Amino acid sequence: MHRIAVVAVPPVTTFDLSIPELVLGAVELDDGAGYEVRVCTAEPGPVVGSGGLGLVVRHGLDAIDAADTVIVTGTGARVSADPRILARLREAAAAGKRVASICTGAFVLAQAGLLDGRTATTYWLMTDEFRRAFPAVDLRPGVLYVEDGPILTSAGLSAGIDLCLHLIRTDYGAAVANTVARLVVAAPVRPGGQAQFIESPLPPESGTALAGTRAWALEHLDRPLTLGDLAAHANSSVRTLTRRFHAETGLSPLQWLLHQRVDRARELLETTDLTMELVAHASGIGTTDSLRKHVQRRTGLTPSTYRATFSRLGRGAPDSGASAAPEGDPAYAAGLVRGTVRR
Repeated sequence: MHRIAVVAVPPVTTFDLSIPELVLGAVELDDGAGYEVRVCTAEPGPVVGSGGLGLVVRHGLDAIDAADTVIVTGTGARVSADPRILARLREAAAAGKRVASICTGAFVLAQAGLLDGRTATTYWLMTDEFRRAFPAVDLRPGVLYVEDGPILTSAGLSAGIDLCLHLIRTDYGAAVANTVARLVVAAPVRPGGQAQFIESPLPPESGTALAGTRAWALEHLDRPLTLGDLAAHANSSVRTLTRRFHAETGLSPLQWLLHQRVDRARELLETTDLTMELVAHASGIGTTDSLRKHVQRRTGLTPSTYRATFSRLGRGAPDSGASAAPEGDPAYAAGLVRGTVRR
């Protein structure tokens, strides 16, 4: 079990404080819970929350000692965090623990000196204030979250959910993370890979008129879908489909499809031992050359290196060679993806 210490820095942002427990606490593995989440603070007892809302935190900072990961959530203490908390965060980082922040929790990490010379992000509305207070930090306000070695920071509010899903993916793989995303009714885990700066490849969707068509496309990613196919399913012209698709997703239909295909390929690389040829086919990318190009562009890694790094099967696989699929059958791979075939 991975142990998480969530540090409440008064006055706390109660929404952010609830995210780690709700998201990480939803991880259930075959042998039990994936995380133990413990909220702690410098002075156990009543803690002032945002908007005058109060709550009680039972654990002190000793909870950090037993933690594998320490998360500081949003706070109003952007320049005057408790020195005891800052000292314990420095100790945690020096001990090699993973340290993360949600929203304005980045201000606390910066006060502790953990972000000096690193790249980080925070709530976009606080960008100017952060840069004035901490000029030694390379702030990137245009991303959901940033991973710089063992230090992770996320933007405001719901970006904390994306950060927690990324932690789950890092610890337990894409399949577990996406299962949790469905449980908490969130978007699937955003891509991370080895990229130092993790940006969302897809803008948030702003409409549901084509939601059925997008869901249908996700079920048929192994097929060479065309604009005509999507328009026919949506019962519209190609021109209307393209206009509405862009209005709802910020992308053209084919751009959106490519993002989904790469995400599917990455999940297959993590969770199966299919050959690269079958991964390319089942994700609809087509050829191993295209698979290599698109995965490397997204993650900075070749497919074989990505698999060796993130595979949950305990071993990587080469770019070619024997497959667990019967006779290398593409239909088997497609069935595996859709859940109609079990290994």
